[in-house]
Amino acid sequence: MSDWEDENDAGGVEISKPLPVETVKSWRPPSPRGARSRETTSVGAKFGGDGEQWRNWRDRDSESNICDGATGKNNSHSRSRTVTTGCRGGGDRSGSSPTTLNVENSLVGRIIGRGGAKIRELEESSGASIKINRGAHEAEVLVFGSCDAQLKAKDMIEDLVHGNSVRGPGCGNGNSKAGYQNDSCWPASAVRAVAAAAPTAAPIDWTALRENRDKYEAMKWQDLPPLRKDFYIEAKSVAARSAEEVKIWRKENNNIFVDDLKDEEKRIIPNPVCTFEEAFAHYPGIMENIVRVGFKKPTPIQSQAWPIVLKGTDLIGIAQTGTGKTLTYLLPGFIHMDEQPVPRDKRDGPGMLVLTPTRELALQIETECNKYSYKGFKSICIYGGGDRKAQIKVVTGGVDIVIATPGRLNDLQMNELINLRSITYLVLDEADRMLDMGFEPQIMKIILDIRPDRQTVMTSATWPTGVRRLAKSYLKDPMMVYVGTLDLAAVNTVQQTVLFVQEEEKKAYVFDFVDRMEPQDKVLIFVGKKIKADDLSSDLCLQGVAVQSLHGDREQCDREEALQDFRDGRVRILVATDLASRGLDVHDITHVFNYDFPRNVEEYVHRIGRTGRAGRSGESITLVTREDWKVASELITILERSGQDVPEELILMAERYEKHQREKAMFAPRGRGGGGGRGGWRGSFRGGSDRRF
Repeated sequence: MSDWEDENDAGGVEISKPLPVETVKSWRPPSPRGARSRETTSVGAKFGGDGEQWRNWRDRDSESNICDGATGKNNSHSRSRTVTTGCRGGGDRSGSSPTTLNVENSLVGRIIGRGGAKIRELEESSGASIKINRGAHEAEVLVFGSCDAQLKAKDMIEDLVHGNSVRGPGCGNGNSKAGYQNDSCWPASAVRAVAAAAPTAAPIDWTALRENRDKYEAMKWQDLPPLRKDFYIEAKSVAARSAEEVKIWRKENNNIFVDDLKDEEKRIIPNPVCTFEEAFAHYPGIMENIVRVGFKKPTPIQSQAWPIVLKGTDLIGIAQTGTGKTLTYLLPGFIHMDEQPVPRDKRDGPGMLVLTPTRELALQIETECNKYSYKGFKSICIYGGGDRKAQIKVVTGGVDIVIATPGRLNDLQMNELINLRSITYLVLDEADRMLDMGFEPQIMKIILDIRPDRQTVMTSATWPTGVRRLAKSYLKDPMMVYVGTLDLAAVNTVQQTVLFVQEEEKKAYVFDFVDRMEPQDKVLIFVGKKIKADDLSSDLCLQGVAVQSLHGDREQCDREEALQDFRDGRVRILVATDLASRGLDVHDITHVFNYDFPRNVEEYVHRIGRTGRAGRSGESITLVTREDWKVASELITILERSGQDVPEELILMAERYEKHQREKAMFAPRGRGGGGGRGGWRGSFRGGSDRRF
């Protein structure tokens, strides 16, 4: 057929055809300059595919804007363009259009979870498929599936992001309020009826609560069982000691000082006990354990603290590391629990709680509890990184003593898995370290659930302002026993050596020290960072040296294995961070090697206190670089108090730093921002820290 025949009929008349209609694409505003193009985040195999295909599907649905068969309305007040949501009309609920939610990019991680675990959980629980398109500022969450599955998934997602940051567009029912449109597939009347039936929460009257604080406190603790705290029976030999004899004994035993911190009339301070019999003659079970272990006489802090604790008085014990502070509170604690009026089988929970800063110290205290087992008391160690289910099982099964780190105990407390109302004997061990690690909020929450008439013992190696505040808040009229001085001081059984090196020379010094080690030597090497611990231990392993490392990023089982290998002597070198500077009780450590100088001199004292314990002598080697000149003056003070030789170079370093500080203060501009000029303003903006050294 010719072209003429296509365009004309049999009579030769031209056939009229409709003009072609040109399809006009909808115009979209260009993206702002510098804005990131929309990227698609795919989680799991089911989220793969062509991103453009999803965008076409979304644009098609937005043009139709169907929800329950009604035409939707765009929300002009939304921060991002609204998209069709809800279920399509008709009976085919499995073919419903996707529900769309706009979520801030900062909250997308809550929906995805680690490795996509949370989004897979959402899909399995709801039966819906979830896809996330991340934009420049907001992400678009698409929920596919049946209407019921979409609703369930949407509610779960809103719960994850607390509701406030999730916005869904309207469903065309005209019930949009405050820039938020209801994307529910339920009728608006039903939603309003449910909202009206929900009870309205009454506002909290904080003023009345404060005014009636004592009343509510009394109501909270009104049904407490009786409590007994005084179990001390003073021996005749102790009572017969004159004040002069007591004064001489305290001075000869590390210059012990005792102070009564009660604000009102001062109490009589008990005389110290010089033998175990004078303290525990009336408690044969305790004496049997002491004889079995083989101790000869109590340490100075034990001699003075035991009479105070056995009398039921709150105690603050300040002493150097390795002076027996653990037994200072453990043995009186056993007696305290055993002598309570309420029998053990009728108590609702544990009677003794020991809070410690680290897992290693908690496990060590548990070992001491088991060593001095008394009357079959059952103890448990609760710490983060351990088997949570196993810990919960033991706690709910019934225990007498709980040794715990604040974080994990607070977790069980908040989930009502442990009863703290039964605690009558509370110990805050290494309180200064717990404050340094930021555990004060957890400690406060824990103590809120412990009866206020409890007996509390606090131990610490230092007496900083934070520990004083904690003692004032949670101890009632305590007595303080401190051995030596309240000023920071290192143990005098450790010979301290300070070496001045360059940063790149440190490893050579370590290798040289290891080569010179004697067969009976055991060294603890402290580094400042976890990555350095791994790096240094790997280098030593490559040299054929048996070594273990200990830091917070290792699994708990690996940490326990490393510590046990070091204790048992399978390895003689342990590379550790400051995690091991508190409470690590390995008696035969001969050397402490400070590869990096610690953050402050308090940690320096705790580090070198890992050696020279239990009457033994030890040695510490500290590498100092120019970057450590800020602590030179404080280090000189520590060395002088311990009777150590002070290197001349350390004195010169301290003088240079003091001169630098004077010049900095003298020539600092006094303009805007407290420092003035370029340096002053920037220093104020960044927190005032000098990052050059």
